[in-house]
Amino acid sequence: MTAQTRTASVVFKVLDVMAGPHGGWLMRLRLQSGDTPTLKSLKGTRMRLECSDGRSREVTLKGYPMMGGKPTDARFARSGRIDVQAVPSDGGDADPPHFTGSWELSGPLT
Repeated sequence: MTAQTRTASVVFKVLDVMAGPHGGWLMRLRLQSGDTPTLKSLKGTRMRLECSDGRSREVTLKGYPMMGGKPTDARFARSGRIDVQAVPSDGGDADPPHFTGSWELSGPLT
């Protein structure tokens, strides 16, 4: 069973996104709806990043930055916030999206 089939559908509000130091993006997320997934189940999943103006693209969650301490399931469940490292699934433009509206991250995609 893959992480994508173990994780229930969740929606995150994207609070911030910036270019990562070693490629990809660093995204600050807040859980909007769905059950709080485990960190292990999120790693490696493909998700859809959607803007309020209709733009969207798929991203793959690669891991978690260690800024501010090692992330834990307990802290994530308590706060509903998590920082993730993500890369575009299509391998296209690696620049992080510009915030012209509100962004949501939903998935996992199958």
